[in-house]
Amino acid sequence: MTSTLVQPGAPAQPVTRIPLTTFAIGFGLAGLAGAWRSATPALGLPAAVSQVFYAVAAIAWVWLVVAHLVRGARGEERLIDQIRHPAQGPVASLAPVTAMLLAAQLHTYSHTAGWVLYLLALTGSAALVVVVFGWWFEGGLEHEALHAGYLLPTVAPGLIGADVAAKMGNTGLAWGLFATGTFFGIVLTGIVVQRHSFRAPLPDALAPTAMILLAPPAVGGLAWFTLNGHVIDPVADSIAGVGVVLLLMQIGLLPRYRRLKFSMGFWSFTFPLAAAVSLAEQWLNIAQPDGWRWMTGALLLAITVFIGTIGWRSIPGFSHKS
Repeated sequence: MTSTLVQPGAPAQPVTRIPLTTFAIGFGLAGLAGAWRSATPALGLPAAVSQVFYAVAAIAWVWLVVAHLVRGARGEERLIDQIRHPAQGPVASLAPVTAMLLAAQLHTYSHTAGWVLYLLALTGSAALVVVVFGWWFEGGLEHEALHAGYLLPTVAPGLIGADVAAKMGNTGLAWGLFATGTFFGIVLTGIVVQRHSFRAPLPDALAPTAMILLAPPAVGGLAWFTLNGHVIDPVADSIAGVGVVLLLMQIGLLPRYRRLKFSMGFWSFTFPLAAAVSLAEQWLNIAQPDGWRWMTGALLLAITVFIGTIGWRSIPGFSHKS
């Protein structure tokens, strides 16, 4: 979203597409709304509170989709070239995945409208898988370019799609998506960890994507609770154990994160942390240990302040680039 003063007689600047990474904004806001929804029982909040956050996420998502369409129509760069870009291409999946999260809320008002939006989002996710894997399997990737965002095209629609499908009453579809997301979560997490461990560090612009490794156990745990009736069982314990290890890994990365200059890439931090908070809130609501209500409130306050700060700091970035 750049604008430059053009001198009379100077050639017009080419119009470029908006980076696909901006879809992380709506995704992060939807994650924050989910954290408020999960905290609702413990804090005795009216359901309308979390719906306000979902409305904000929906507005951001619609605004981004329209902005991308308008800019894309004016520019010469092809969408397929963006999708095949080694850094931002995998993030394209956040557009339909965010729509899945919004569909779950729309379903509470209109079953038909919710299912229409969900099926459109699922179709969009499937189309991206076709394009992405067709490119990947032709040798279109280099190991150095790999980052945790490569989990998004398959793991995100699989596990998030499973959670949403289960909430909307289609458990058969939900189990199929859960298996898909789990399979690719295991496979791709191993590949990404190997890349981070044995290759050169990612450039600063991509460093926040390492937080995405926390998302699979977080959204997988949420989907499991929905599918399994919100019961803490050995599977839930196992998912939580993996999540704790990956959270400890993120703590180990804090020195690197603290050295980063703020950028719009910081939105990569938002959804994984919000999903982890949402899962923790649901655990607290089920187990109800001593002090579980104030712990829920503390977690909710922390993630709200964190994402709110990133949102506030992003405003100058938009104004300078628009």
